[in-house]
Amino acid sequence: MTEAVRPIVKTTSGVKASDGAGVKLTRLLGSPDLRALDPFLMLDHFHSDDPGDYIAGFPPHPHRGFETVTYMVAGRMRHRDNKGHEGVIEPGGVQWMTAAGGIVHSEMPEQEEGLMSGFQLWVNLPAAEKMKPAAYQEYDEARVPADERDGVVAKIVAGRTSTGVEGPVTGVTVEPFYAELRMASGAVFEEAISDEKTAFAAVHSGAIEAGGAALSAGELGVFGAGKTIRITAGADGARVILAAGKPIGEPIVQAGPFVMTTEADVRQAMLDYRQGRF
Repeated sequence: MTEAVRPIVKTTSGVKASDGAGVKLTRLLGSPDLRALDPFLMLDHFHSDDPGDYIAGFPPHPHRGFETVTYMVAGRMRHRDNKGHEGVIEPGGVQWMTAAGGIVHSEMPEQEEGLMSGFQLWVNLPAAEKMKPAAYQEYDEARVPADERDGVVAKIVAGRTSTGVEGPVTGVTVEPFYAELRMASGAVFEEAISDEKTAFAAVHSGAIEAGGAALSAGELGVFGAGKTIRITAGADGARVILAAGKPIGEPIVQAGPFVMTTEADVRQAMLDYRQGRF
């Protein structure tokens, strides 16, 4: 099966950025170095034990046209939105918010000290679904099933593994696979994820080898053509986000928190938000 292993065709360490009310983060996807990976629009990695880097959080702000996936590795974050959803995610927990036709939400730290660490991924929606009703799903670590293999605990948020473990998030058009891999020293994770799906690995801690490339903490690697993804942890083990999804193949027109397929639709989103129609 070696000939079918997907190579890493691009790596990036992203760019330092600030978002919300001044939260410091690294933008691994959605930067000049890597604009988008259809169907993925953005991946932010936040990681700091300095409260000054995260305490101001993300006060109420709008979204339309896509989905946000927030996965916590350390710390606690509270979500509230104007559709009546509210919840707190802790380590190993995930929030999957479908902004779709429009939502206004906030994400605020539930701590004043300690490490705050995790990822937020933006997943695009096809044009036919961009204006459907907004929705929200939240799962704590206990409800995110684990695919346990030799030296690897793979927490499966979305998608189904070859061993039959299926994540709680289902019914998404791009058929995403989203997992956090917790890997011991030298452990190997191999899964049949063909190149019909765009795929990337983002290293939270430790180091890995995948597709002929070495990736260390804070780096993202994009997989190329092939049938299988194989990831090997370094000497100190690793924690890795592995994501894949079917490309949508439609135009992407983005203006900040609005992602549509035409400029007219983006202008309409701005108008609808200003006039309180979210």
